[in-house]
Amino acid sequence: MGLLTFSLNVTLDGCVDHQEGIADDETHAFFTRLMDEAGAMLWGRVTYEMMESYWPAVARGDVEAPPAVREWAVKLENKPKYVVSSTRTDFPWSHSHHIAGDLRSGLQKLKDATPAGVLLGSGKLATELDRLDLIDEYQFLVHPRIAGHGPTLYQSGLPHTRRLELVSAMPLRNGAVATHYRRARD
Repeated sequence: MGLLTFSLNVTLDGCVDHQEGIADDETHAFFTRLMDEAGAMLWGRVTYEMMESYWPAVARGDVEAPPAVREWAVKLENKPKYVVSSTRTDFPWSHSHHIAGDLRSGLQKLKDATPAGVLLGSGKLATELDRLDLIDEYQFLVHPRIAGHGPTLYQSGLPHTRRLELVSAMPLRNGAVATHYRRARD
């Protein structure tokens, strides 16, 4: 069974607005490594639609991008992508699959079928999956910024505190810190 790893950019005050992070070669390399190691990507509909509106065009060469970014887009194009949505059923982006029905059983089946693990990149969906005790690890890129606005991590709350064990923390030259935590099991 593969692990479900939640990964996101986050500011020091918990903001997960993707425009608030530092976008440079180091942060790009961090997320490229995570994607390369994972067997599949998992998003909610909103994140999927944001990604779908940009990255396929980069992969095709329709949008000008540095070689490393285009390479990432091509890798993403070929990576299995799973989407949780109750409002949309058609996902035409290559290698995209819909997860419908019972969230717990659907995600457990995905984890069981993906030994290399699943990389989750949607904040709202992470809250729901954490409520179901399905997230195994957390890899956040903590940016040295205070955004002063939302959306924020776990904005709608969790029923109880999650205890985590530090696996690693690595500062980047840009001041961000790549953190890796594992869920502490009692």
